[in-house]
Amino acid sequence: MSVSERQQRAYIGGQAAEARVNVELQTDGMTLNIGPQHPATHGTLRIITRLDGEQVISAEPVMGYMHRGYEKLTEVRTYPQINTLVNRIDWLGSFANEVPFILAAEQLMEIEAPPRAQWIRTILFELSRIANITLFLGDMGVQLGAITAVFYAFRDREHVLNQIEAATGGRFHPNYDRIGGLKEDLPRGWVAETKSVMEKVRHFCDEMETLILGNEIFETRTRGIGVIPPEMGLSYGLSGANLRASGVDWDLRRDSPNLLAWKEVDWKVWTHPDGDSFARYWVRLQETREATFIIDRLLDGLPAGSIMAKVPRIIKVPAGEAWVATENPLGEMGYYVVSKGDLGPFRVKIRTPSFNNISIVPWVLKGVYVPDVVTILASLYFILGDIDR
Repeated sequence: MSVSERQQRAYIGGQAAEARVNVELQTDGMTLNIGPQHPATHGTLRIITRLDGEQVISAEPVMGYMHRGYEKLTEVRTYPQINTLVNRIDWLGSFANEVPFILAAEQLMEIEAPPRAQWIRTILFELSRIANITLFLGDMGVQLGAITAVFYAFRDREHVLNQIEAATGGRFHPNYDRIGGLKEDLPRGWVAETKSVMEKVRHFCDEMETLILGNEIFETRTRGIGVIPPEMGLSYGLSGANLRASGVDWDLRRDSPNLLAWKEVDWKVWTHPDGDSFARYWVRLQETREATFIIDRLLDGLPAGSIMAKVPRIIKVPAGEAWVATENPLGEMGYYVVSKGDLGPFRVKIRTPSFNNISIVPWVLKGVYVPDVVTILASLYFILGDIDR
């Protein structure tokens, strides 16, 4: 055998040995745990992702790490005490959590709050929406590496929280609603100050359009990423901006005309046809600006009169069942209240928007790449207290 033949055989043998080693080192992919962790105020969530290289093969959200059992706690509380519990579910928009529960109790008692109370409820509901969503508008940038916007968000959110505190006495957990009306009337000068704050919030929205929506990196990272077709969003029970960003024109503030005072003023429901992460951000930005106009118009037409209907000193709700849902900052929130005529409910079932909104995570994350996982999760915007209620 010549030298060249021996060299050729040695080369072929070396290649075969290397191939055998490569076959032995092949794996079935990687399992990556996102969480469980507590990133700032988002709560504790775990998502088990299985990867093929940098592509997601499957994603499974694991909830329950901070479950607080509110539905069972309501069974051993009186109706006024429950109001203190439920405003802690979505802790960033807490006043809005109180409203559907109070409306369900009023429905069972056949009590209607006076017009002034209903208008003030609507104003504070929209202030809660702004306080909630402004944080998202800044924090979405942080998730993608742009930290500046979140400082603007915290700055202007403080102005809104100041107004909530001035009216209710509670900055984060107002406990301001009462069956039949409100705890107390608005303080002197509150209307003018709130209008001034609405101007600041509109300026903040303009800044976000420049800082975030006007940034080509943000647009590249969000356009066409995490697309949710309208029929898929509906089948998974999505609601709120996540559904409207897929082109579904549905908003309980408009489509349930008997709820509070939204029907008394003109305003617009914003939708976007693309259904991607960019659209979800864009819709929430427009809704924040629209909320400031709703509040201004309600303040202009705020009726005079009492803020409390005539109710018994001890609240005892007649036997019956009631379901009330409202368009909360994160989407549809509903309370199904069952009463047996006692001081507290027999059963309460709470439908929170975040729980349904993250149900689509396994579908929407399948096939995407690892850098896009954070983008999509941030754009869906969920609060863990709203999931683990």
